[in-house]
Amino acid sequence: MNQITSTSDLPMATINNQGLRISLQRFRVLIMGRANAGKTTILQKVCNTTDNPEIYGTEGNKIDAAVVTSSIKRGNHDIAHEMVFKSDPRFVFHDSCGFEAGSEEEFENMKRFITERGNTKELEERIHAIWYCIPMDDPWRTFQRAEEKFFVECDTGNVPVVVVFTKFEALRPIAYGKIKKELKALSAEERSKRIAQGAEQEFTDTGVLDRLWDAKNRARPKSYVRLENMNKPDTNCNILLEHTTLALDNEELQLCLISTQQSNLELCIKCAVQTLVDCSHSLLQYQLNLYDIVKWFPHLDLSIDNRCYLGTAVIVYNLMASIEKDAIISILQPLVAKGLLLTTANNMIQTGIATIIVLEYSAFLPHEYGDTAYVKSAVDYYLQSPMAVAVEKGVKEISHQGYKKEELEKKIVEFILEHRMCTSLASV
Repeated sequence: MNQITSTSDLPMATINNQGLRISLQRFRVLIMGRANAGKTTILQKVCNTTDNPEIYGTEGNKIDAAVVTSSIKRGNHDIAHEMVFKSDPRFVFHDSCGFEAGSEEEFENMKRFITERGNTKELEERIHAIWYCIPMDDPWRTFQRAEEKFFVECDTGNVPVVVVFTKFEALRPIAYGKIKKELKALSAEERSKRIAQGAEQEFTDTGVLDRLWDAKNRARPKSYVRLENMNKPDTNCNILLEHTTLALDNEELQLCLISTQQSNLELCIKCAVQTLVDCSHSLLQYQLNLYDIVKWFPHLDLSIDNRCYLGTAVIVYNLMASIEKDAIISILQPLVAKGLLLTTANNMIQTGIATIIVLEYSAFLPHEYGDTAYVKSAVDYYLQSPMAVAVEKGVKEISHQGYKKEELEKKIVEFILEHRMCTSLASV
């Protein structure tokens, strides 16, 4: 992928040389929640930094952070201001702070902002996701007036809402206090298990999930995540990014978000499997479009532009990339040949699983931009290992179970994660 060094180097969107498809390069999030909910920490974790963001006005002009802070203290906050971290300018954040404190004017401004930015025709200007943060350090007050107003009154349209329960670790001492007498005779492992179960019960007892999915709500979450110990340096927000990606109903947005987290290969696998199962369930599709799998692995530097047919599979490649069409065909041909009849769903799945395993493995191999040798090495290693036989056997076992779509996705992901070739690198 091309490296971006500053916001001035970052176009809002680019169109490839054939003008066939827009490639979005910035993902826009509205983060919401009361003060001290841990919002800034989350954004810093997402962008892998401890620095504060730079603030930009609606015209792209940089604003002094001290001026913004002063305005917020006076009760004046412009939700349209953009927050961008130097460490990862591919994210643009907006903060709703204001209405949570009870300001009706700020609440109306927030609703107007979501309506306008959720429906604008310019994809790069839209809000792509909303993260609503609810801290769990006060579990008796998880759903306050601000949450009620937002979820009951605010129509977020097609913008997915992901609820983020922050400071989830605060439930553990509460649970411990209720069962500490019962823990004395237990082993350390069993005590930890019981405390975790108690924390889960405390979370359930808040009733917050019932209120979030109340039928009268205009805004309902697409998903929720629980974050804990975000103040520690070894924690991350990968689960939040994963749930956000899977909550999106726009593939271009999913690819944009995937491109910000090349190291999160498990998420790449899940998106590729989701596409694979969709293809295998399509009554109109009799061949696997391999690009539908390849595109979820951003380390390959591929994007949609032109197509070429490979046996009964399709490869799509980018004319701007330094990877030749013939090289791609020769590399992937052996994988496609492993399928006996690619007109069946099972053989599509077999080829797809093999491709995903190989591409994930290739991400761990050293390579330079435009190089294809490392992908060929991954293919060769797969074909020479027992993995090809294991995949064929595994697909047969999975296919005999008659899983429904969601369960099939889950089983395929589990199979791939259990058969990752990259685990062999640890012993080298």
